[in-house]
Amino acid sequence: MEYRRLGNTGLKVSEISLGSWLTYGGYVEEQKAVASIDKAYELGINFFDTANVYMRGEAEKVVGKTLRKYPRSSYVLATKVFGKMGDGPNDQGLSRKHITEQCDASLQRLGLDYVDIYYCHRYHQDTPLEETLRALDDLVRQGKILYVGISEWTAQQITDAIHLADKKLLDRIVVNQPNYSMLQRYIEKEVMPVSEKHGIGQVVFSPLAQGVLTGKYKKSEAVPEDSRAAQKDLNMSRVLSEENLDKVEQLKGIAKEENLSLAQLAIAWILRQPNVASALVGASRPEQLEENTKASGVKLSGETLERIEGILG
Repeated sequence: MEYRRLGNTGLKVSEISLGSWLTYGGYVEEQKAVASIDKAYELGINFFDTANVYMRGEAEKVVGKTLRKYPRSSYVLATKVFGKMGDGPNDQGLSRKHITEQCDASLQRLGLDYVDIYYCHRYHQDTPLEETLRALDDLVRQGKILYVGISEWTAQQITDAIHLADKKLLDRIVVNQPNYSMLQRYIEKEVMPVSEKHGIGQVVFSPLAQGVLTGKYKKSEAVPEDSRAAQKDLNMSRVLSEENLDKVEQLKGIAKEENLSLAQLAIAWILRQPNVASALVGASRPEQLEENTKASGVKLSGETLERIEGILG
């Protein structure tokens, strides 16, 4: 496993990180979840990601309980705030009240005194940006969080937050968590350049496009019953388009020539970006991690990248 600096900070995180969305705390048996987290740690992954809204806190409990056996200094843990955690009017968003209460609730579920990274899970139009940034700055000063992050904010929202933090001498955002893969590249146009300018690193989610870039889905074939696409509460019709499945078939040929699995090729392609600190993968079985972590350190040639670009368009 290789490690990269997170933005302009001194923090180093594994190129592959383990997430718990749609896996731990509900969809996956706890025994398998624990085995996957332990395998990740064994393989050199030091970066683990969860959120308060993942199974309404149950994912945090599983992740926190499993990591408790390891030295706290040996891993980096991230969680998030924004989503709905109750039926009250203040049970979601980025107000000072919700941020403060949810940070304490997350720490209690995780069984920790602090989290390394605390993400604003989305942007909240109803809360003044200064209120949000000041609440996060207070948590940093209290030692409950070490670094401030965001997820799925626009380039303009990121710029506004950086300028306001600098003006008011508040703790800066250092990491962004966007959706990024061979089949979802919107951040390349504005978000990534703005982030590079301000020293913000990317920790990307869905690097395998929810499993499409593993090659498990094929045109004119029913989706596997144990796959994410088979879950009724997930709509994957856009990413499972015929155009994308055609691209996947072509990419399989390049992966074979490079002696890589399609998933390894997809992750290595993401890690070609110096602004990307880590690719966040999910795993319901330990063996999935053994395959995906082999993408760490893989360098694709310029010729191979050009051929991939020709396929992706």
